Parts: sequence; structure tokens; C-alpha cells
Amino acid sequence: MRPDYVSAELTPTLHALREQGVWFANHHSAYPTSTEVNGAVLSTGVFPQRNGILANREYRPEINPLQQIGTEAFAAVRRGDKLSGGKYIRVPTVAELVQKKGGRTAVVGAKPVALLHDRLARPADSQNPVWFAGATLPENLCEGLTNQLGGFPPGSSPNTGRDTWATRCLLDFFWKDKLPGYSVLWLSEPDYSQHHHGPGSPEALAGIKNADDRLAAVLAELDRRGVREQTDILVVSDHGFSTVGQNGDVAATLRRAGLNAQSVWTTPPQTNDIMVVGNGGSVLVYVVGKSPETIQRVVTALQQESTSGVLFTRTGVPGTFPLSEVKLDAPTAADVIVASSWKINGISAGPMRVDITNEGNTEYRAGDGMHVTLSPTDLHNLAVAFGPDFKRGVISPIPSGNVDVVPTLLWLMGIRPPQPLDGRILSEALTISGPAVSGVELGRRDVVVKMESGVWRQQLKFTEVNGVRYLEEGNGSWETAISQGGKK
Repeated sequence: MRPDYVSAELTPTLHALREQGVWFANHHSAYPTSTEVNGAVLSTGVFPQRNGILANREYRPEINPLQQIGTEAFAAVRRGDKLSGGKYIRVPTVAELVQKKGGRTAVVGAKPVALLHDRLARPADSQNPVWFAGATLPENLCEGLTNQLGGFPPGSSPNTGRDTWATRCLLDFFWKDKLPGYSVLWLSEPDYSQHHHGPGSPEALAGIKNADDRLAAVLAELDRRGVREQTDILVVSDHGFSTVGQNGDVAATLRRAGLNAQSVWTTPPQTNDIMVVGNGGSVLVYVVGKSPETIQRVVTALQQESTSGVLFTRTGVPGTFPLSEVKLDAPTAADVIVASSWKINGISAGPMRVDITNEGNTEYRAGDGMHVTLSPTDLHNLAVAFGPDFKRGVISPIPSGNVDVVPTLLWLMGIRPPQPLDGRILSEALTISGPAVSGVELGRRDVVVKMESGVWRQQLKFTEVNGVRYLEEGNGSWETAISQGGKK
């Protein structure tokens, strides 16, 4: 959900909540601006290099040596926890901390990302249920749920069936006897329809309207139970959205440069072979053996592609930023990450259209929707808060981000995390006391690398509050040298 699609006409419930509570008008997604990355950020309060979820799709050879994995897939999660001693997500989630303190939780997702909020196995009589788009924890809940609500609907665009079912699962089933202290409801819209039809399409607008109706259903249930005025509500999206301008193929680019790059292998790749994992607006490139020479060849090839926006490497190869610059320097990180370039496609009175290159999702075409870049429409997402602990009628221009949601939630619930978090407490929005908010600092990083064939430039813009960095945008460009000594 992009904040520029909130209106009294399209989203009357959310618009009213925004006007009555706190609207975080300068809110930010974490990069990569994808669902699983921000699902983990919204459940842990730390960036990917600490929680371990770096993309929707990654290459983890210890889990599958031949192909990429979905980081939210149940089998991958269970295998990852087994191999890491329960540290697939490397820090506790909010749900786990609430349960450890003796509180009850309920997590429901129309998408599998809900599993990243509360994934651990539990006994059949657990009072902390989870629904993650087709399965439950504990497992024995599934039969009773589907008997009462019917089977989980097939996907559609707009995906109203699944979002309505998920909302009923929370309100009619998980909230049936008693409201837990902490609940999560993750809807699939407008992500689903924007992917298939593009931001602003009739299908996407219908998905947004249905999501607003689901929010209205939650508020109505809180009113019916007489607890709305005692309940803190945060409405947050995982990321924003852009439009597919064209499709790309990083693996083919690297093969043209003489490298053995594939997206799937039939036998385990060997030293200097390359696994390419497309994530829409960003691509992860893994070099088997991590040869500096091969990594440099990958970088050089990508710097000369018009579809490349910003390049990141673990060691900061010339003409790239180090992974640590965007909090991605985890042990399982790719050797090279490239965010696709983006451009504003015309100016109109309505929501901005930004075109990006789509990698690894061949079902989407020009005009459909995509994200995961460093475009401003991917990075700026929605956040609204309402409740007894939040101020009323406030528009906050202070930069904030998804990484701040968990520190704020734990502060409100009086739970001290076992180790410091990466986000900050959103004190500017609270009626209760919190850490003081310092001034906003602006930052920018630029790199330039000159080659015989041309010049590569890339930049990254960000703001910082209380030591927390929020990415504003990033892009790059290749200028080809011509024989006369000029550039084009």
C-alpha cells in the first residue's frame, strides 16, 4: 500500500483513522523493499543483517544446493531452524516475547509471510494460534477452521476472498473466546492486484477498497466488544509500489560476459559458477567460492547495463556500496546485489508513476506492478496509528520506518527486548513518555568508477533520526565513452 492512495472516497475507514490518530507522513520500508524482508523487520525490529531474512527468494545451499528458496516457505523455515539450532530468524519476534511474558497472541495472514511472525512448533492445546495462508500452528487447528469457515479460497484479482477469509479467521475463530494481548492481521491486498494489473488499475483500487472494508470489520468487532478505546492499532504496509517498465535478465547479461550464471542448477554449482536469484526490482548474485576476480567481473558487467540502479557488494568493490551501508551484511548474504534503475514516467495530478525493471518474475509484464527497488515509491509506505497511547489528529513529518514498529510496540507493552533493537521508539506519536527525538540529519553517498568504455555513477540518499537510517532513494547510470572523447 502506498500512502498516496489513501482518500476519503477510496479508503474511508483508513482515512478517518489517519485523521483521528497519527499519520506518519514520512514512513519508510526497509530495503530490499519486499514482503518477507519487511515481514521479518516488522516482527523483530531489526534490519536484515541481524534477523537473517535478506530477500523473498535467496540461495541457501545448505537448504537447497540446486535452486533458490522462498524464505517464508514452511519447509525452508523448518530446515533452516534445524540447521541453525532454532535461529533461522536470529532474534526473537514480538509474538515470542509476548508469549514468554505470559501473554496470548494471534497471528493471521492471507499470505505465508505471517509465519515469520510466529513460526515455532507448539503443543496442540496452545493458546497462541497462527494461520499462514493455508496452514496452522498448532497443526490440529486447520480442520476446525476450514469446517467453520470453508476452505481457504483460491487466489484472485482482486484477492477479496482470501482477505475476507483471513479476517474472519481472526475475528470469528482466534478472537472467539477472548482477545489476546497482541494480534497480527496480514492482508494480501493491494499487493496481489497491483502485481497483476499495476498500481492505480481498477483491480488494484478494488483490492484497496476491500482491505479498507476488512479494517472496518476489525474496528467494528472491537467496538462490539467495548474495547476499541483500550486498544492500540497500527496499520502498516510492508512496502510501496512501482510499475514494470520492462523485464530484464541478469543471468543472460552475465553469460554474455563469459560467466557461468544460472537461476537453477541440475547439479551442484562449482567454484566460480554463479547463482542468480531475481526478486523483482532487485537481484541477488551468489559466486560459488567467492573469488574476488569473479565478483569483480560480475560488477563490471552489471555497471554497463542500463537496467542497473545501485550495486552492493560485501567488501565494497569499486563502484559499489558495501552491504553494510544498507544493513544487509549477514553471513548468508549474496556476493552482489543490484537494485534495478528507476525513472519517473511523466507528471500528473494523481499518484506518481515510477517505472522499474522486473527481474525473475516472468509472469509480470510492462504495465504490471513490482517493487524491491530503491525508488521513492517503493521505499515510502503507509503507517497510521490510533489508540489510547497515541496522540490524536497528528501528522508527523519526522522520518520513521517499519523498523520502528517493534520497539514502539514493546515499549507500549512494557516488554524489554533481550538485546537492543535497530529501530527507535516513535515517541513523537505517543501520549506516554519515551526517549527524546533528535533532529533529522540528511545524508548521501556517491561513488564513481571510470573505465576505458565509460563511467559508472551511483548514489544513495537517506535521512537519520536518533541514529536510525531511513533510505529515501538510490539510483545509478552508465555513461558510454565515444571515440571523440565525449559522452552520450
